[in-house]
Amino acid sequence: MECVGLSDRRHHCPGELSGGQQQRVAIARVLVKKPSIILADEPTASLDSSTAEDIMSLLEELNRELCSICIVATHDKRIVDSIGDRIRLEDGNERI
Repeated sequence: MECVGLSDRRHHCPGELSGGQQQRVAIARVLVKKPSIILADEPTASLDSSTAEDIMSLLEELNRELCSICIVATHDKRIVDSIGDRIRLEDGNERI
């Protein structure tokens, strides 16, 4: 919970958290498992820009430390521009 900035909300029920906080809890739950592949569908959609950057940094760190693969689906251009290897899909077709 500390990694996603929610250690002070540890004992709250989901209904007591904002949408962005619930999203960060979901990411924390993934991090506990230390998976080799992470599928992240709009991982920063409900987050403010600062928290979004923190979450993407956390996913990048996990990628490096665990040699995991992180597949991110997003409409956020800032994230797309920051990712090294990417495949762009438009109307169901791959675009270069």
